[in-house]
Amino acid sequence: MSIIKELYQSADWKSEKHVPVIDAPDTAKKGEVVKINVSVGKQIPHPNTTEHHISWIEVFFQVEGVKNPYQIGRFDFTAHGASTTGPNTSTVFTAPEITACFKTEKSGKIIVTSFCNIHGLWDAEKDIKID
Repeated sequence: MSIIKELYQSADWKSEKHVPVIDAPDTAKKGEVVKINVSVGKQIPHPNTTEHHISWIEVFFQVEGVKNPYQIGRFDFTAHGASTTGPNTSTVFTAPEITACFKTEKSGKIIVTSFCNIHGLWDAEKDIKID
């Protein structure tokens, strides 16, 4: 048994600032573009400082009845206020929010993972039905 599952944390995004929040339709039409938005810190903002930030978000789609998920995208956040003059001295801070689009012919599950440099791996998922 793989231990990778044990490394991921989940919680209610309304009470935990590290949980990726998936905004996506519950249903979509076969072959049409599905647009999803993922953010970390929707209800309680994540600090996103040099010392404490979200490093990346990954989005997958798991088709019903198929073993391996499809990776929709990986989004790296690299500006956290660091500069040559020290931590949090830059005026550029990335926000951990992305929009991704994909098409599918079958229903399945959107799976999102994210990584906080201090608090580790987090995940969330959302079912989507294809008509």
